[in-house]
Amino acid sequence: MKAVKKMSLEDYKGVFIYAQQVDNHIDNIAFELLGKAKDLAKPLNTQVTAVLLGYQVGNLTDELAEYGADRVIVVDDPELKEYRTEPYAHALASVIEKYKPEIVLVGATAIGRDLGPTVSARVHTGLTADCTSLDIGDFPLQPKPNQEQKHNQLLMTRPAFGGNTIATIACPDNRPQMSTVRPGVMQKITPVKGAKAEVIEYNPGFTPNDRYVTIEKVVKKVTETVDIQKAKILVSGGRGVGSAENFKILKDLADVLGGEVSSSRAAVDNGWVPKDLQVGQTGKTVRPQIYFAIGISGAIQHVAGMEDSDLIIAINKDESAPIFDVADIGIVGDLNKIVPKLTADIKAELAKKA
Repeated sequence: MKAVKKMSLEDYKGVFIYAQQVDNHIDNIAFELLGKAKDLAKPLNTQVTAVLLGYQVGNLTDELAEYGADRVIVVDDPELKEYRTEPYAHALASVIEKYKPEIVLVGATAIGRDLGPTVSARVHTGLTADCTSLDIGDFPLQPKPNQEQKHNQLLMTRPAFGGNTIATIACPDNRPQMSTVRPGVMQKITPVKGAKAEVIEYNPGFTPNDRYVTIEKVVKKVTETVDIQKAKILVSGGRGVGSAENFKILKDLADVLGGEVSSSRAAVDNGWVPKDLQVGQTGKTVRPQIYFAIGISGAIQHVAGMEDSDLIIAINKDESAPIFDVADIGIVGDLNKIVPKLTADIKAELAKKA
C-alpha cells in the first residue's frame, strides 16, 4: 500500500485567481476576483497572483497588473487556444501543485463551473461553489469546547437549500482553499494605469490523451440581448407584471431613463423575457445605481441578486410583499397605472430641461 504524505498547510502561501480570457479578451470576472483577492491578501500579509491560461496571451499581463495582480503566471500553449476541460484543468492543477497557493478563486461562469471542480478534485481539496461573500476569519465561527478554533481561514458564504438559508463554509484541513465566485458580487478596483506585475512563464507540457476533445468548428452567435450587469439603471419585472405584452410599459420607463429591462425568475419561467435578463440566485447578480422592482414579491432568491443596488424602488399592490423590506422607496398600488404615469412625468420633466 502506498503511503499518503500528509499535507503541510504552512507550505501554501498567496491568493491566486484564475484570470479567464476568451479570444484574447479578459473577462470582467477576473477583475472582480482580483479586487476581492487584494482584500483577502491584506490580513494574510501575502501577494495576489493571477493565473492566465491561453495561446498568445502574453499581451494581457499588464491589464491584470493594473487591476491588482502582483504577479501573473502565464501558461501559453497551442493546446489552450480554445477552452477544453482537460488541457485547462491540467494547466491550472499543475500551477497549483508547483506554486502552492493558500487560496484559489475561480469565477462561477460557464467555464469556471466546469474548471473549478475538476481542478479541486485533482489537487485533492474541497471547493465551495457559487459564493456570494468571502472573508478571512476564525473557524468554527464561535469557539466550541474541545475543538480547536483555527485562525486566518477563508470563510466562504453561499446560499443553500434553494436559497432559503445562507451557509458559511471553510476548508481548514486542506490546501488550497478553493471557491467559485458569482459574477457581479465582488467589486473590482479602479485600475492603476501603468502598474506592472512580476510575470512568470510556466508550461507543464501537454500530452493529448483520450480525455482531450477535438473542436471541429467554433460558431460565434450574435445576440442582441444586453448585459444587464453593466446597466446603471434597471427596470425589473416579476410575476405581477402579468404578461409579456405588459413588459412594454417597463421598457418605456427604461427607455426614458436610459436604462435596461430585467426580470425575476417567474417572468422567465412564464416565457415573458429571455433568461439573459434574469436577476437572482439562478440568474445574474447586479448592482446598478437604480433598481426598479415592479410586480416582484421579493423572494430571497431574487433579493440575493440585487440587494447591493444603490437605490431600490419597489412597486407592488401587496403592501406586505417582502420586497418592501429591502426597498429604499416603496409604492403600493397598481403598476399598470403607476408605471405609465411615472414614465410620462419623467418624460415631461426631461423635456423642460432640454
